[in-house]
Amino acid sequence: MASHRRPKQPSRTRVTVLTATAAAAVALTSQAAHADPKPTKSEVKAKVDKLYHEAEAATERANGAEEAQGKLKKQVDALQDKVARGQDELNTLRGELGSLATAQYRSGGLDPSVQLLLSSDPDSFLDQASALDQLTAKQAESLQKIQAKQRALAQQRKEAQAKMGDLADVRKTLDENKKKQQGKLADARELLNTLTAAERAKMDADEQRASRAAGERVELGNEVPASALGAAALQAASTQQGKPYVSGGTGPNSFDCSGLTQWAYAQAGVQITRTTYTQINEGTRIGRSALKPGDLVFFNNTSHVGLYAGNNQILHAPKPGTVVRYESMDYMGTFQTGVRL
Repeated sequence: MASHRRPKQPSRTRVTVLTATAAAAVALTSQAAHADPKPTKSEVKAKVDKLYHEAEAATERANGAEEAQGKLKKQVDALQDKVARGQDELNTLRGELGSLATAQYRSGGLDPSVQLLLSSDPDSFLDQASALDQLTAKQAESLQKIQAKQRALAQQRKEAQAKMGDLADVRKTLDENKKKQQGKLADARELLNTLTAAERAKMDADEQRASRAAGERVELGNEVPASALGAAALQAASTQQGKPYVSGGTGPNSFDCSGLTQWAYAQAGVQITRTTYTQINEGTRIGRSALKPGDLVFFNNTSHVGLYAGNNQILHAPKPGTVVRYESMDYMGTFQTGVRL
Protein backbone atom coordinates (compact mmCIF):
# COMPACT_ATOMS: atom_id res chain seq x y z
CA MET A 1 0.00 0.00 0.00
CA ALA A 2 1.35 3.45 -0.95
CA SER A 3 2.25 5.80 1.82
CA HIS A 4 0.07 8.89 2.22
CA ARG A 5 2.49 10.80 4.53
CA ARG A 6 3.14 14.43 3.46
CA PRO A 7 6.75 15.25 2.47
CA LYS A 8 8.84 16.79 5.24
CA GLN A 9 8.97 20.63 5.04
CA PRO A 10 12.42 22.28 5.29
CA SER A 11 13.07 23.81 8.67
CA ARG A 12 12.85 27.59 9.13
CA THR A 13 16.56 27.68 10.08
CA ARG A 14 17.60 25.97 6.88
CA VAL A 15 15.49 28.35 4.78
CA THR A 16 17.06 31.33 6.51
CA VAL A 17 20.62 30.08 5.90
CA LEU A 18 19.90 29.37 2.25
CA THR A 19 18.34 32.80 1.77
CA ALA A 20 21.29 34.55 3.41
CA THR A 21 23.76 32.58 1.32
CA ALA A 22 21.93 33.47 -1.86
CA ALA A 23 21.78 37.13 -0.88
CA ALA A 24 25.51 37.17 -0.13
CA ALA A 25 26.25 35.56 -3.47
CA VAL A 26 24.14 38.19 -5.25
CA ALA A 27 25.90 40.98 -3.32
CA LEU A 28 29.37 39.65 -4.14
CA THR A 29 28.42 39.29 -7.78
CA SER A 30 27.14 42.86 -7.78
CA GLN A 31 30.32 44.15 -6.09
CA ALA A 32 32.49 42.28 -8.58
CA ALA A 33 30.51 43.78 -11.43
CA HIS A 34 30.98 47.30 -10.06
CA ALA A 35 34.59 46.91 -8.78
CA ASP A 36 37.03 49.50 -10.06
CA PRO A 37 39.14 48.04 -12.85
CA LYS A 38 42.91 47.94 -12.44
CA PRO A 39 44.33 51.35 -13.42
CA THR A 40 46.14 51.49 -16.73
CA LYS A 41 49.86 52.22 -17.00
CA SER A 42 49.17 55.79 -18.15
CA GLU A 43 46.77 56.35 -15.23
CA VAL A 44 49.35 55.06 -12.77
CA LYS A 45 52.01 57.30 -14.31
CA ALA A 46 49.76 60.36 -14.05
CA LYS A 47 48.99 59.64 -10.38
CA VAL A 48 52.63 58.90 -9.59
CA ASP A 49 53.76 62.13 -11.28
CA LYS A 50 51.19 64.05 -9.24
CA LEU A 51 52.47 62.46 -6.02
CA TYR A 52 56.05 63.30 -7.01
CA HIS A 53 55.05 66.93 -7.55
CA GLU A 54 53.42 67.01 -4.12
CA ALA A 55 56.47 65.34 -2.57
CA GLU A 56 58.72 67.91 -4.25
CA ALA A 57 56.62 70.77 -2.86
CA ALA A 58 57.03 69.28 0.62
CA THR A 59 60.77 68.84 -0.05
CA GLU A 60 61.15 72.52 -0.94
CA ARG A 61 59.30 73.58 2.22
CA ALA A 62 61.55 71.23 4.21
CA ASN A 63 64.61 72.73 2.51
CA GLY A 64 63.41 76.20 3.47
CA ALA A 65 62.85 75.12 7.07
CA GLU A 66 66.28 73.52 7.16
CA GLU A 67 67.89 76.71 5.86
CA ALA A 68 66.00 78.78 8.43
CA GLN A 69 67.02 76.31 11.12
CA GLY A 70 70.69 76.79 10.26
CA LYS A 71 70.42 80.58 10.44
CA LEU A 72 68.48 80.50 13.71
CA LYS A 73 70.96 78.06 15.23
CA LYS A 74 73.81 80.49 14.48
CA GLN A 75 71.84 83.37 16.00
CA VAL A 76 71.03 81.34 19.13
CA ASP A 77 74.67 80.30 19.51
CA ALA A 78 75.83 83.92 19.12
CA LEU A 79 73.30 85.16 21.69
CA GLN A 80 74.20 82.42 24.16
CA ASP A 81 77.89 83.28 23.73
CA LYS A 82 77.08 86.94 24.34
CA VAL A 83 75.12 86.00 27.48
CA ALA A 84 78.03 83.90 28.78
CA ARG A 85 80.52 86.75 28.19
CA GLY A 86 78.11 89.22 29.80
CA GLN A 87 77.83 87.00 32.85
CA ASP A 88 81.63 86.88 33.13
CA GLU A 89 81.80 90.68 32.91
CA LEU A 90 79.09 90.97 35.57
CA ASN A 91 81.00 88.63 37.87
CA THR A 92 84.16 90.74 37.37
CA LEU A 93 82.28 93.95 38.21
CA ARG A 94 80.85 92.36 41.33
CA GLY A 95 84.36 91.29 42.37
CA GLU A 96 85.64 94.83 41.87
CA LEU A 97 82.76 96.19 43.91
CA GLY A 98 83.58 93.74 46.70
CA SER A 99 87.20 94.92 46.73
CA LEU A 100 86.07 98.56 46.91
CA ALA A 101 83.71 97.78 49.78
CA THR A 102 86.53 96.06 51.69
CA ALA A 103 88.86 99.02 51.15
CA GLN A 104 86.16 101.44 52.25
CA TYR A 105 85.49 99.43 55.39
CA ARG A 106 89.18 99.45 56.34
CA SER A 107 89.50 103.18 55.71
CA GLY A 108 86.30 104.36 57.27
CA GLY A 109 85.79 102.50 60.53
CA LEU A 110 84.95 105.71 62.50
CA ASP A 111 82.86 108.77 61.81
CA PRO A 112 85.04 111.30 59.88
CA SER A 113 84.61 114.07 62.54
CA VAL A 114 85.78 111.73 65.31
CA GLN A 115 88.75 110.61 63.21
CA LEU A 116 89.74 114.26 62.69
CA LEU A 117 89.67 114.93 66.49
CA LEU A 118 91.77 111.85 67.22
CA SER A 119 94.21 112.30 64.40
CA SER A 120 97.75 113.36 65.38
CA ASP A 121 98.27 114.72 61.84
CA PRO A 122 95.16 116.56 60.56
CA ASP A 123 96.72 117.18 57.13
CA SER A 124 97.35 113.48 56.65
CA PHE A 125 93.81 112.68 57.74
CA LEU A 126 92.34 115.14 55.22
CA ASP A 127 94.34 113.43 52.46
CA GLN A 128 92.91 110.07 53.59
CA ALA A 129 89.41 111.52 53.67
CA SER A 130 89.80 112.73 50.09
CA ALA A 131 90.93 109.26 49.05
CA LEU A 132 87.90 107.77 50.81
CA ASP A 133 85.58 110.10 48.88
CA GLN A 134 87.17 108.94 45.65
CA LEU A 135 86.69 105.31 46.76
CA THR A 136 83.00 105.97 47.44
CA ALA A 137 82.60 107.57 44.00
CA LYS A 138 84.22 104.52 42.36
CA GLN A 139 81.88 102.28 44.31
CA ALA A 140 78.86 104.22 43.06
CA GLU A 141 80.17 104.05 39.49
CA SER A 142 80.70 100.29 39.83
CA LEU A 143 77.14 99.89 41.09
CA GLN A 144 75.81 101.76 38.07
CA LYS A 145 77.87 99.54 35.73
CA ILE A 146 76.54 96.43 37.46
CA GLN A 147 72.94 97.59 37.12
CA ALA A 148 73.43 98.43 33.42
CA LYS A 149 75.09 95.06 32.78
CA GLN A 150 72.27 93.23 34.58
CA ARG A 151 69.66 94.97 32.39
CA ALA A 152 71.60 94.15 29.21
CA LEU A 153 72.05 90.56 30.31
CA ALA A 154 68.34 90.15 31.02
CA GLN A 155 67.50 91.49 27.54
CA GLN A 156 70.02 89.17 25.87
CA ARG A 157 68.61 86.18 27.72
CA LYS A 158 65.11 87.17 26.63
CA GLU A 159 66.23 87.40 22.98
CA ALA A 160 67.99 84.05 23.20
CA GLN A 161 64.88 82.43 24.67
CA ALA A 162 62.71 83.87 21.88
CA LYS A 163 65.11 82.61 19.20
CA MET A 164 65.13 79.17 20.81
CA GLY A 165 61.32 79.18 20.60
CA ASP A 166 61.53 80.11 16.91
CA LEU A 167 64.06 77.33 16.39
CA ALA A 168 61.74 74.79 17.99
CA ASP A 169 58.89 75.90 15.68
CA VAL A 170 61.10 75.62 12.59
CA ARG A 171 62.27 72.14 13.61
CA LYS A 172 58.64 71.09 13.99
CA THR A 173 57.84 72.43 10.50
CA LEU A 174 60.86 70.62 9.11
CA ASP A 175 59.77 67.31 10.65
CA GLU A 176 56.19 67.73 9.39
CA ASN A 177 57.28 68.41 5.81
CA LYS A 178 59.75 65.53 5.81
CA LYS A 179 56.99 63.19 6.99
CA LYS A 180 54.66 64.55 4.32
CA GLN A 181 57.30 64.07 1.63
CA GLN A 182 58.05 60.52 2.79
CA GLY A 183 54.32 59.73 2.82
CA LYS A 184 53.86 60.95 -0.77
CA LEU A 185 56.85 58.94 -1.95
CA ALA A 186 55.52 55.84 -0.17
CA ASP A 187 52.16 56.31 -1.91
CA ALA A 188 53.95 56.63 -5.25
CA ARG A 189 55.92 53.41 -4.65
CA GLU A 190 52.70 51.61 -3.71
CA LEU A 191 51.08 52.73 -6.95
CA LEU A 192 54.09 51.68 -9.01
CA ASN A 193 53.92 48.27 -7.37
CA THR A 194 50.49 47.75 -8.94
CA LEU A 195 52.27 47.52 -12.29
CA THR A 196 54.06 44.43 -13.48
CA ALA A 197 57.84 44.43 -13.77
CA ALA A 198 57.48 44.63 -17.54
CA GLU A 199 55.16 47.65 -17.31
CA ARG A 200 57.55 49.47 -14.96
CA ALA A 201 60.48 48.74 -17.27
CA LYS A 202 58.48 50.06 -20.25
CA MET A 203 57.66 53.26 -18.32
CA ASP A 204 61.34 53.81 -17.43
CA ALA A 205 62.39 53.15 -21.01
CA ASP A 206 59.86 55.70 -22.31
CA GLU A 207 61.21 58.34 -19.93
CA GLN A 208 64.81 57.65 -20.86
CA ARG A 209 63.94 57.80 -24.56
CA ALA A 210 62.23 61.15 -24.06
CA SER A 211 65.25 62.43 -22.14
CA ARG A 212 67.71 61.35 -24.88
CA ALA A 213 65.51 62.96 -27.52
CA ALA A 214 65.43 66.19 -25.52
CA GLY A 215 69.22 66.15 -25.25
CA GLU A 216 69.57 65.72 -29.01
CA ARG A 217 67.19 68.62 -29.67
CA VAL A 218 69.15 70.87 -27.28
CA GLU A 219 72.31 70.31 -29.35
CA LEU A 220 70.46 71.76 -32.35
CA GLY A 221 69.66 74.99 -30.48
CA ASN A 222 71.81 78.09 -31.09
CA GLU A 223 70.10 80.67 -28.88
CA VAL A 224 72.27 83.37 -27.32
CA PRO A 225 72.41 83.15 -23.48
CA ALA A 226 70.83 85.92 -21.46
CA SER A 227 74.24 86.83 -19.99
CA ALA A 228 77.73 85.49 -19.36
CA LEU A 229 76.51 84.60 -15.87
CA GLY A 230 73.61 82.53 -17.21
CA ALA A 231 75.87 80.84 -19.75
CA ALA A 232 78.38 79.89 -17.02
CA ALA A 233 75.64 78.49 -14.77
CA LEU A 234 74.15 76.42 -17.60
CA GLN A 235 77.58 75.11 -18.58
CA ALA A 236 78.29 74.09 -14.97
CA ALA A 237 74.93 72.31 -14.70
CA SER A 238 75.53 70.45 -17.97
CA THR A 239 78.58 68.76 -16.42
CA GLN A 240 76.28 67.16 -13.84
CA GLN A 241 74.13 65.18 -16.30
CA GLY A 242 73.52 61.68 -15.00
CA LYS A 243 73.85 62.61 -11.32
CA PRO A 244 70.94 61.12 -9.31
CA TYR A 245 68.02 63.06 -7.92
CA VAL A 246 68.08 62.92 -4.11
CA SER A 247 65.74 64.96 -1.92
CA GLY A 248 67.81 67.63 -0.15
CA GLY A 249 70.79 67.07 -2.49
CA THR A 250 72.93 70.15 -3.17
CA GLY A 251 75.79 68.47 -5.06
CA PRO A 252 78.19 67.48 -6.20
CA ASN A 253 77.15 63.82 -5.89
CA SER A 254 73.36 64.27 -6.03
CA PHE A 255 70.81 67.04 -6.44
CA ASP A 256 67.20 68.02 -6.01
CA CYS A 257 65.81 70.66 -8.37
CA SER A 258 66.72 73.81 -6.42
CA GLY A 259 69.94 72.22 -5.20
CA LEU A 260 71.10 71.94 -8.83
CA THR A 261 70.27 75.56 -9.72
CA GLN A 262 71.92 76.84 -6.53
CA TRP A 263 75.05 74.76 -7.22
CA ALA A 264 75.21 75.85 -10.88
CA TYR A 265 75.07 79.54 -10.07
CA ALA A 266 77.61 79.09 -7.26
CA GLN A 267 80.05 77.69 -9.86
CA ALA A 268 79.40 80.85 -11.88
CA GLY A 269 80.34 82.96 -8.84
CA VAL A 270 76.91 83.94 -7.53
CA GLN A 271 75.31 82.69 -4.32
CA ILE A 272 71.54 82.27 -4.59
CA THR A 273 69.12 81.02 -1.97
CA ARG A 274 68.26 77.38 -1.35
CA THR A 275 64.60 76.86 -2.28
CA THR A 276 62.32 77.37 -5.26
CA TYR A 277 60.14 79.65 -3.12
CA THR A 278 63.03 82.07 -2.61
CA GLN A 279 64.94 81.58 -5.87
CA ILE A 280 61.92 82.95 -7.72
CA ASN A 281 62.72 86.34 -6.15
CA GLU A 282 66.42 86.33 -7.11
CA GLY A 283 66.06 88.35 -10.33
CA THR A 284 63.74 89.85 -12.91
CA ARG A 285 60.69 87.81 -13.84
CA ILE A 286 60.13 87.16 -17.54
CA GLY A 287 57.58 85.37 -19.69
CA ARG A 288 58.08 82.13 -21.60
CA SER A 289 58.62 83.84 -24.96
CA ALA A 290 61.49 85.94 -23.52
CA LEU A 291 63.48 83.02 -22.07
CA LYS A 292 67.19 82.75 -22.84
CA PRO A 293 69.67 79.96 -21.94
CA GLY A 294 70.70 80.21 -18.31
CA ASP A 295 67.43 81.70 -17.05
CA LEU A 296 65.69 79.99 -14.15
CA VAL A 297 62.33 78.44 -15.07
CA PHE A 298 59.62 77.61 -12.54
CA PHE A 299 56.72 75.17 -12.81
CA ASN A 300 53.77 73.81 -10.84
CA ASN A 301 53.12 76.65 -8.40
CA THR A 302 56.85 77.24 -7.74
CA SER A 303 57.45 73.66 -6.57
CA HIS A 304 59.95 72.91 -9.36
CA VAL A 305 62.83 74.83 -10.96
CA GLY A 306 65.34 74.18 -13.72
CA LEU A 307 67.68 76.04 -16.08
CA TYR A 308 66.41 77.03 -19.51
CA ALA A 309 68.71 75.40 -22.07
CA GLY A 310 67.27 76.80 -25.31
CA ASN A 311 65.01 75.31 -27.99
CA ASN A 312 62.14 74.84 -25.48
CA GLN A 313 64.29 72.54 -23.31
CA ILE A 314 65.36 72.74 -19.69
CA LEU A 315 68.20 71.12 -17.75
CA HIS A 316 67.01 69.96 -14.33
CA ALA A 317 66.90 67.33 -11.61
CA PRO A 318 63.40 65.93 -12.27
CA LYS A 319 62.20 63.62 -9.46
CA PRO A 320 63.05 60.54 -7.37
CA GLY A 321 64.40 57.67 -9.43
CA THR A 322 65.75 59.94 -12.19
CA VAL A 323 68.98 61.80 -12.94
CA VAL A 324 69.97 65.32 -13.97
CA ARG A 325 68.93 65.60 -17.61
CA TYR A 326 67.48 67.72 -20.40
CA GLU A 327 63.74 67.66 -20.91
CA SER A 328 61.16 69.38 -23.06
CA MET A 329 59.17 72.09 -21.31
CA ASP A 330 56.07 70.53 -22.86
CA TYR A 331 56.38 67.63 -20.38
CA MET A 332 56.92 69.85 -17.33
CA GLY A 333 53.37 70.66 -16.29
CA THR A 334 52.22 74.22 -15.70
CA PHE A 335 54.84 76.88 -16.55
CA GLN A 336 54.80 79.66 -13.97
CA THR A 337 57.56 82.15 -14.78
CA GLY A 338 61.14 82.63 -15.80
CA VAL A 339 63.69 84.56 -13.72
CA ARG A 340 66.80 86.25 -15.10
CA LEU A 341 69.63 86.98 -12.69
